[in-house]
Amino acid sequence: MENKKGIILGEIKKYFIYFVLFSIIGWLYEVFLELFIYNNGFVNRGFLFGPYCPVYGFGAIIFILALNRLKKKKICVGKLNITPALVFVGIVAISTIVELITSYILQIFTGGWLWDYADYAFNFEGRIALDTSLRFGVGGMLFMYVLHPLFEKMLNKLGNRKVNILFISLLLIMLIDFVIKVIGMI
Repeated sequence: MENKKGIILGEIKKYFIYFVLFSIIGWLYEVFLELFIYNNGFVNRGFLFGPYCPVYGFGAIIFILALNRLKKKKICVGKLNITPALVFVGIVAISTIVELITSYILQIFTGGWLWDYADYAFNFEGRIALDTSLRFGVGGMLFMYVLHPLFEKMLNKLGNRKVNILFISLLLIMLIDFVIKVIGMI
């Protein structure tokens, strides 16, 4: 039987891998929008050099930690299961707060943030907007009900050795990227 410390460390490794996977998916989503929706050509939408937007990874981890238990419950009004609607509302609220906080953090460290919703209806300082929060809600539902369970099964099938190799590799890549970015800002 694995000790408690080993179990916790294993969970941290898995959560970090989820963080990176969803940071990459977020980057792909952002690049897709720039290429095909806004017709701006290729734009690296990340703060770092690699193909990832960490804000999506942080949001995904927060979704898992805050909403996974709720997702597993069956809350009904009459015969209607409203759990998915509650999860959606939670995702919208969390993603809006994460995006707002991220905009302030980026502004402190870089002088600005990577998006501007000033032209969107129901926006706050161009940092957050109802339209994007609802889109994040839809994406978050896809994440919570399809992608996260799929990635969870995949990681469980890999075994500890492969998870450790993947964790160390991704951690080194992200750390090197972050250090290079910070040094470039000095």
